[in-house]
Amino acid sequence: MTNSIPAVLVLENGEFYHGFAFGDTSVESTGEVVFNTAMSGYEEVLTDPSYKGQMVVFTYPMIGNYGITEQDGESSNIHLEGIVVKEYSKSYSNWRAVKSLDTFLKEHKKIGIEGIDTRKLVRSVRSAGTLRGIITTSQKEIETLTSIVKNLPSMEGQNLSTEVSRTSIEKHQPKGNIHHRVALIDFGLKNAILDNLLKRNCEVIIVPGSITIEELLQLPIDGVFISNGPGDPASMKTEILLIQNIIEKLPVPIYGICLGHQLLGLAFGASTYKLKYGHHGVNHPIKNLLKQTIEITSQNHGFAVTTETLPVEIEQTHINLNDGTLAGLQHRTKPIASVQYHPESSPGPHDSWYFFDQFVEELEKKREKK
Repeated sequence: MTNSIPAVLVLENGEFYHGFAFGDTSVESTGEVVFNTAMSGYEEVLTDPSYKGQMVVFTYPMIGNYGITEQDGESSNIHLEGIVVKEYSKSYSNWRAVKSLDTFLKEHKKIGIEGIDTRKLVRSVRSAGTLRGIITTSQKEIETLTSIVKNLPSMEGQNLSTEVSRTSIEKHQPKGNIHHRVALIDFGLKNAILDNLLKRNCEVIIVPGSITIEELLQLPIDGVFISNGPGDPASMKTEILLIQNIIEKLPVPIYGICLGHQLLGLAFGASTYKLKYGHHGVNHPIKNLLKQTIEITSQNHGFAVTTETLPVEIEQTHINLNDGTLAGLQHRTKPIASVQYHPESSPGPHDSWYFFDQFVEELEKKREKK
């Protein structure tokens, strides 16, 4: 092992895994334990706001070998609570890297644990479902730590978007001419979503998730894009009402990704439910029912929209081929659509970039009708 400070991961079902700590070894981390199957992209995972409240188990056996860059982060902070790996690579090699993963974790006061049998741990989570856990270097008894974990709040009922959303409006200009102006609602926004809109010559006005419909109506926008984010979508009553008001009062294209997809479903009267262990990785097959094609996608969500509760005006457009869950929807007559995966990838395949092109096409149609 590259470190000598003993640490332990304890789960709510009483299982425990001894290992060694890295990162900020003085902190104690708690949260929902999920696993990510990506073979690369740990920097993007660490900085993805959707992981707020969760500890991530990386199934790839070695993490940290290409360090941390200044370009690849999805936000300016580490949002997850801690990481679990089989082996942390103390040395790294990458011409763009500016620091080690260990240093990055220390800067953000986050802990990691290595030397864990991650295959066994993932099999446990797959069998039992998502479990709460704690990573600590303390010498407390396992029974004491298990009791602490059992008293942690469940992810269900938590609105975590308020902890990661921006609190003020930001304007971002594309490098080329401005073709459209888009309000991007930040519920836990990934930078790659912003980048994809800018590349398509959109001026992007990022607005906080707490914005009111009155404030939004004052903005000169041609469309609305609803971001990803963490937590339980059903707990976001104010945000659901906001989206219902947008649908009613703003006759513009409205698109959503991940949490944005779930909130659109809820705004139309559908329901959501918690998945057994969620979808976290870059290798999930999706069937596009409209084009009859298959996409390999990047995913990160723990909740899904219940297909059977979709109202008649909403049709299913995509399906997850691993478990049959709803992966996309659209309004039958209005330019409103969403997907339950990450078309911006980062990390992951680029099969679904067309989702942003489709949004811009709807903006063009709207402009032509004026």
